[in-house]
Amino acid sequence: MTRQVVLDTETTGLEPSQGHRIIEIGCVELVNRRLTGRHYHQYINPEREVEAGAIEVHGITNEFLADKPVFAAIADDFMDFIRGAELVIHNAPFDVGFIDHELKLLQRDERTADSCRVIDSLVMARQKHPGQRNSLDALCSRYGVDNSQRDLHGALLDAEILADVYLLMTGGQTDLALAGDSANSGEGGSGVTEIRRVAAQRPALKVLRASDDELANHQQQLQAIDKASGGQCRWLEPS
Repeated sequence: MTRQVVLDTETTGLEPSQGHRIIEIGCVELVNRRLTGRHYHQYINPEREVEAGAIEVHGITNEFLADKPVFAAIADDFMDFIRGAELVIHNAPFDVGFIDHELKLLQRDERTADSCRVIDSLVMARQKHPGQRNSLDALCSRYGVDNSQRDLHGALLDAEILADVYLLMTGGQTDLALAGDSANSGEGGSGVTEIRRVAAQRPALKVLRASDDELANHQQQLQAIDKASGGQCRWLEPS
């Protein structure tokens, strides 16, 4: 089983070295390249002011964050959710740097790389599409992922969009069906809830069997190929 967590954060500013903090975390879970319906989402009181420029990007105000829990209160639940997973992050050094800074402020020995393998989807996109724009919006346009609701950056929405982009970018096969219902933590819980995007159950695919005439025509075509190739038709069953 391969468990991946697609993660995004929003922050008070750009540099943790300047005292900036995380204000929102959004995570979407994939197991064997399928959305499970579980995610982690939490707003956080950063215990400092959010820069005006950052508010213009994500729209999260100081007033909105005033009654939210501080990072220390949610750290255990968050780390439990991501621990042991492959983290998929667009521009991973930014988010990982902030997460590690928060852990350091709590004087915890654990760092992100101790708990998770980190995959940077921006690095992957630059390798796959050199010389092109590889922002999340640019990748949505390139892979046909709907980002029409992304007027402002939001950690959970961006993680959900990145999950779609990542699946398309790494193989072209996506499965957005949810793997059954998952527990909903409710208010005051860990923030692990369910995303309902498409139906969890899909009808079985109808299988159309070839008719006797179609099978006979197919066999004749294979024999013609075998003759033209000097007996090298590998699809022709031995007589």
